[in-house]
Amino acid sequence: MPGTLIKGIGIWLILVLAAVVNGLLREKVLTLFMSPMDALFLSGVILSLLIFIITFFFIPLIGKTTGRTYLAIGLLWVALTFSFEYLFGHFVMKKSWHEINQVFNVKAGNLFVAALFTSGVAPWLAAKIRSLI
Repeated sequence: MPGTLIKGIGIWLILVLAAVVNGLLREKVLTLFMSPMDALFLSGVILSLLIFIITFFFIPLIGKTTGRTYLAIGLLWVALTFSFEYLFGHFVMKKSWHEINQVFNVKAGNLFVAALFTSGVAPWLAAKIRSLI
């Protein structure tokens, strides 16, 4: 189980890197061609797709195990993502708690909730598709 946990966290670190690159792409490229709200929305869609694609590619590293294990990995990713968003956002990026909470504002085009949902179900779904469960 410790090996599974370490591998799960390793895959999550790749997801974080993809999320950061996605955010940079949104700010430096997408906003040149569309409104900030539309760029935020499209970026959320792209991030959700990236999460699933990366998970699908790397999930065989975990190996055959139970569906519960893959669900636990998804819950771990959600918890790590929440922690990263709040702690990094507040203490490193110097954002207020209110500003960080805006990632849940779907009306403003933010699909962070969709990315969290995708993070939560992607390990199980990818493992199921790849017949690892």
